[in-house]
Amino acid sequence: MRTLKLDMNFLMSAAIVGAILIGEPFEAATLAFLFSLAELLERFAVDRGRRSIARLVELAPEQADRLLPDDSVETVPVAELRPGDRVRIRPGDKIPADGRVAAGGSAVNEATITGESQPRHKDVDDPVFAGSLNTEGALDIEVTADAAHSTLARIIQLVREAEARRAPIERFVQRFARVYTPLVTAGAVLVMVVPPLVFGASGLEWFVRGLTLLVIACPCALVIATPVTVVSALTSAARHGVLIKGGEHLEALGSVRALAVDKTGTLTMGRLRVTGFHAADGTAPLVLLQRVATVEARSEHPIAQAIVRFAEERGIRAHAQVDDFTALPGRGVRAKMNGHDILVGTETFVGPGPAARWKGAEPGTMLIYLRTDDGLEGVFTIQDEVRPEAQAVVAWLHGFGVRPIVMLTGDGPETAQMVGRLIGVDEVRARLLPEDKVHAVRALREIHGTVAMLGDGVNDAPALAEATVGLAMGAAGSPATIETADVALMADDLTKLPYAVRLARRARRTIRFNIALALGLKLVLAIGAVMGVVSLAVAVLVGDMGGSLAVTVNALRLSRTGSDS
Repeated sequence: MRTLKLDMNFLMSAAIVGAILIGEPFEAATLAFLFSLAELLERFAVDRGRRSIARLVELAPEQADRLLPDDSVETVPVAELRPGDRVRIRPGDKIPADGRVAAGGSAVNEATITGESQPRHKDVDDPVFAGSLNTEGALDIEVTADAAHSTLARIIQLVREAEARRAPIERFVQRFARVYTPLVTAGAVLVMVVPPLVFGASGLEWFVRGLTLLVIACPCALVIATPVTVVSALTSAARHGVLIKGGEHLEALGSVRALAVDKTGTLTMGRLRVTGFHAADGTAPLVLLQRVATVEARSEHPIAQAIVRFAEERGIRAHAQVDDFTALPGRGVRAKMNGHDILVGTETFVGPGPAARWKGAEPGTMLIYLRTDDGLEGVFTIQDEVRPEAQAVVAWLHGFGVRPIVMLTGDGPETAQMVGRLIGVDEVRARLLPEDKVHAVRALREIHGTVAMLGDGVNDAPALAEATVGLAMGAAGSPATIETADVALMADDLTKLPYAVRLARRARRTIRFNIALALGLKLVLAIGAVMGVVSLAVAVLVGDMGGSLAVTVNALRLSRTGSDS
């Protein structure tokens, strides 16, 4: 009262004191008990959602078998593991830390991280995550991150932070409650005072009706309608391998009407392979291939890695000195070798001059050119496999009203159009540099308002940031990707996108239904209180505890939203 904050505690306190003043101690005790019970239900509702995070914390074991130099094993607390330590994992054991397989092979269940129910086979050098379950053979892993910096630890921390971020509708409800509560309180005072003074009605009767209206004014159910729904949705998403970083991103995802999506590694598998290498007349193919492999070995781009693999399969390895190496995203690479300039990249990057016969590649093939001081010397034909689920996912999103779906890629128009037609996207924009993708997303926002951008890593970070909600796919094991995106799809699985959109839309509908239910219930009870047909106990039992229980149960239904779409 001193700070003029008429919250639910003030309203209930005033009602309890008022009941005592009019000689109704049983009513006062009933109010106190039922209000406390309603508060308990609210805490249970929020804790129910957060228990999912507690279960995540429990997934990582507390101890690990660390290998010593003499190949013996010592059991140590997981907190003592450091990068470089080797740990032995037996069948049925949980993996204690992020790492890579140093020896052995086994199927590992990573559902806790990625939401994928099927175990994935792990061989030497494959990454593994803390909290995942080794199901078959024995593994020795080399630790790559301590317990505090594991993928599981980052997920837990980010979900906890996400729960603290309020959605726009939640902030609106809080502002509404600050106006609504004083207004209804003033109405309750008028109900107590006006009928006895103006119409000569019973002062005690109308005082009780005013107290009842005061109890009904308590906005418990209204205030918890949004946060309990958001917590339920965020924790459900985390269990299915989708990390949503706050209520504002959940609400934005639920209102998305247009989608921009990267091609390579997102709509396609991202596993590029060289299908052919054509050398210009009068040149030695193996010599050229060695030059290109030597330059591309300095790059981590998927195209560069495919070219290096192609060369290694033919027994060719990089060996020469490379100077002034420069990688230009979306274009290619430039370097000097033995004093000679070498350019490897797109036709527009290396310059004009490709022979007409090199234009005859089959649809869906990328052409990567090699130019030296002597001119254009060769071309690689490269293909990428389209994800088998991509067409079904695009069709599902279309059926849910997400349109247009625009594919953004740095590939040439022919390859991009072929992939776009196969998958069924609405529009294809090719030969885009990273800054072009940003402009494309910005243009979509200006037309459609709410736009999502789906990419597969840090390369798409500028476009992800420009979108209303940025989604990164295959984020497990990539700290930068997890921290960049608004929504991180932990598995390298495109079907997680329909699940995330469906969950967000269900959460949005649930929030609006809960708010309407809370306000409608208050309105009906308020009319009944003024008419004298709703008692103080009923006001608390139905309006406060009942309303809180109803919105809580409705919100917790989100936890049953499965990832099958």
